[in-house]
Amino acid sequence: MRTIPPELVERYEREGWWTRDTISDLLARGVEAAPDNHFRVHSTTRPWSGTIGEVERVARRLAGGLRARGVGAGDVVAFQLPNWVEAAATFWAASFLGAVVVPIVHIYGRREVGHILEAVRPQVFITAERFGKLTYDPAVYAGVPIVGVVGGHENSHDFQTLLADEPWDGMATVDPAATALIAFTSGTTSAPKGVVHTHQTLVCETRQLAARRPPDQAAQLIAAPVGHFIGMLNAFLVPVLNAIAIDMVDAWNPDHILDLMTTHDVTFGGGVPYYLTSLVDHPKFTPDHLSLMKYAGMGGAPVPVAVTERLTALGIVVARSYGSTEHPSITASAFTGPSAKRLYTDGAPQPGVEVRVTAEGEILSRGPDLCLGYTDEALTAATFDEDGWYHTGDVGLLDADGYLTITDRTADLIIRGGENVSALEVEDILIGIAGVAESVALAAPDSRLGEHVAAVLRMDGDAASPTLEDVRAHFAEAGLAKQKWPEELHLVVEFPRTASGKVQKYLLRRQLWPD
Repeated sequence: MRTIPPELVERYEREGWWTRDTISDLLARGVEAAPDNHFRVHSTTRPWSGTIGEVERVARRLAGGLRARGVGAGDVVAFQLPNWVEAAATFWAASFLGAVVVPIVHIYGRREVGHILEAVRPQVFITAERFGKLTYDPAVYAGVPIVGVVGGHENSHDFQTLLADEPWDGMATVDPAATALIAFTSGTTSAPKGVVHTHQTLVCETRQLAARRPPDQAAQLIAAPVGHFIGMLNAFLVPVLNAIAIDMVDAWNPDHILDLMTTHDVTFGGGVPYYLTSLVDHPKFTPDHLSLMKYAGMGGAPVPVAVTERLTALGIVVARSYGSTEHPSITASAFTGPSAKRLYTDGAPQPGVEVRVTAEGEILSRGPDLCLGYTDEALTAATFDEDGWYHTGDVGLLDADGYLTITDRTADLIIRGGENVSALEVEDILIGIAGVAESVALAAPDSRLGEHVAAVLRMDGDAASPTLEDVRAHFAEAGLAKQKWPEELHLVVEFPRTASGKVQKYLLRRQLWPD
């Protein structure tokens, strides 16, 4: 882990960004303040309806059951679940125990999950019997001492068997500077990167997110996967801190979302552009839905100006933000801010956060919600400097008022509908296809998702060229999550190169998509 400069530690504590609170402190106070707020899971697979207090009871029964099995502070509890009530119970139970939580997005395949489990060596892993492409595979979790399977009624690992008869009413005492969460995210490396957050950084980030919520916003429908860092915070911590109800949905279906909005008087408050455009473009979208969508916070993927302008024309107040799993709230615009800033920039530095742009245009950031580093020491050393600055790999401009606009990425990353895809990871799979001499993965423009994966191949001699269907079947066999599969295929005789022979991806992009 990186060493945080002492002057930053002193400032974050003096200014109140870092306190003695832990995640369990935040949860216990929040649940006690509003135990009767409803907690609903809108699902065709595993619906649930009850109160936040009832979910806490399940969480404390799980905490008691895990504690009886020897799980305690500092142990690792991983889960790969959709937006189900059991995911909340697992996260809350681990927090009460002072354990380190490792959320895994439910669309990850056996390759990604195997890498994560090898990296963190959890004492506990909670997953689902089946959901979409996710299927319980005992071989993947063979090295984990305690496994719980939601819906696994025909095996000995049924989630229910982990619950104690009575809830544990205790709460572990842990150092707020201790590790609370390891979130895995795809990036420039060939496997997901483990990002380490402490109680201090998580509590700070939760308060940042909670403070940005407009007071007159309706209860929000949470669709972002809870296996993702921000989805998890927005589902399981921010509503508790704000003393509001929790409504989750486990699959994105615009038709279903629109029905839920009017039936339950809930709003959808933003995310990646695809979420918003798929709603307003739907034939069932009506003025009743529009009246519920007063605000749209946008980020997590490139945000086209055409989308922000279109939503504004409908009467929706749009505000953009910028961050990452490593540093979640770097910049944002307030919903009350000037429209020129809200629509055309990625916002100003958030409270306690500092932003610099180097002479080469790279964005550097530091702040009280910045992670402690990676599980990979070499990656930590390469990404953070001794003054505490995080080198984002993104390129941008700061205007005279301190608002940031992202203009490019130096990182070899594809962002498909808010999901990070490592180009290197895709290329490693492509090169395994028979006859492929060289492979390149690029971010192709996508009007719906922002970007998607394009494969560009140079074949070896007279080798037969694969079809796109062949390529995707190869990725399925490799066990890679489906959002990483190429969605278009290009064949070249030769790649544009630098004098040293390196492929010039920016020139290749211009050749393939000149506009």
